[in-house]
Amino acid sequence: MPTDAMSPIALFMQADIVVKVVMGGLLLASIWTWAIIVGHWLKMRRAARESERFEREFWKSEDIDSFYEKKGRGEHPSAKVLAAGIAEWRRSTAGRTIDKDGTRSRLAVALHSAVAAETDRLAARLNILATVGSVAPFVGLFGTVWGIMRSFSDIAGQQSTSLAVVAPGIAEALFATALGLFAAIPAVIAYNRFSFGINRLEARLQRFADGFHGTLSRELELDS
Repeated sequence: MPTDAMSPIALFMQADIVVKVVMGGLLLASIWTWAIIVGHWLKMRRAARESERFEREFWKSEDIDSFYEKKGRGEHPSAKVLAAGIAEWRRSTAGRTIDKDGTRSRLAVALHSAVAAETDRLAARLNILATVGSVAPFVGLFGTVWGIMRSFSDIAGQQSTSLAVVAPGIAEALFATALGLFAAIPAVIAYNRFSFGINRLEARLQRFADGFHGTLSRELELDS
């Protein structure tokens, strides 16, 4: 079999329609996976950097309301958690009498819900990486099985076991397997790394929410 016939393009062009569909699908899945990886990495990096700076400035501020009006309307996770806490605090303390225990409870729920919402937002589309990582090898295996079946069919049709007869189908089959792994391996690695990063950011947001809840609880005691 000539060397140029072993190139990826040649293997694709020589394959039958079923294997071509498998290869094309795996190639598109790989491109989609890398687009998600790059986009999610940039999103996570920006969220972590902005949240860190926001929390550092927040704990240095002396007036929560003033800080919120100036910097509390951002789109990053920590700002969203702060906004949820401030909104619930203002609703709960708007009346003449304040139910302190009820206010603390509602604040805890609002902050916890905000942390969960931001975590879900950051985890969006990670399920695609998990799906590609688990399904792509089996799709590639399907292409492999189909290519081997084609090789056996060629052997039967030409009544020859020559390498020249079976090599094209075997090469196409192995190329389909390689494409499946090419799509799956980055997806699995990225999914695990991003899941770890989201868990770390969630823990950080929860610590910020707990600290903010404690600050507002002390405000309730001072107002008594």
